[in-house]
Amino acid sequence: MSILFAVLFYAATAILIIGLAYKIRKYIKTPAPLKIPTTPAPTTRSGVAFRMIKELTIFESLYKSNKWIWLFGWLFHFGLLLVLLRHLRYFTDPVWSWVVFIQPFGKYAAFAMLAGLAGLLLRRIVVDRVRYISAPSDYLMLLLLLLIGGTGALMTFVTHTDIVTLKSYLMGLMVFEIRSLPTDPVLLIHLASVILLMAIFPISKLLHAPGVFFSPTRNQVDNPREQRHIARWAIKLESSD
Repeated sequence: MSILFAVLFYAATAILIIGLAYKIRKYIKTPAPLKIPTTPAPTTRSGVAFRMIKELTIFESLYKSNKWIWLFGWLFHFGLLLVLLRHLRYFTDPVWSWVVFIQPFGKYAAFAMLAGLAGLLLRRIVVDRVRYISAPSDYLMLLLLLLIGGTGALMTFVTHTDIVTLKSYLMGLMVFEIRSLPTDPVLLIHLASVILLMAIFPISKLLHAPGVFFSPTRNQVDNPREQRHIARWAIKLESSD
């Protein structure tokens, strides 16, 4: 079992890194021929940077669009962030002091994460117009995230696993050394779900995480009167002529 999960983790990590690199390269090379920032938009680069920070931290545009979706989405993402930061204790030795500090917060952030996911799933089921445009993959992705969060919370509050042996196993993977892995069923389901998520991440809608940085409606300066907008590929065509 230890060897099997090690192979799966290495394969999923390779798929995640290569897939993300390919997608980001594709985003960079995709033409943006039009000046289409969503107005009101900033007129300076510093303003664009501030706008992106607000999008990444408080989901400003989503808040203006729909308060309920914003609430569920923010609960999920904020809870997920704390949970992920809490998991750094499994990959650091000694554990960083700030990671030790956030352990209690990350522990209960799992409930915020699950509440947000449940709300987003309920929205896809209850709201007619959202249900109409929802594909099976939309439901499966939410269910997979719920499975990951649910099994993680289960191990934290109900059925505990040997975290010392688990940390030793994960630390060993980082130096390509396969050690003993606890075989608790809930832990194995949790790890298998994480591996699956890593493998499908580059081909899923979760790519909005890096994709937001390449959205022309968010990353463009609103200066069409002051400066002519020419896409990079158009500049190359003009220079070749």
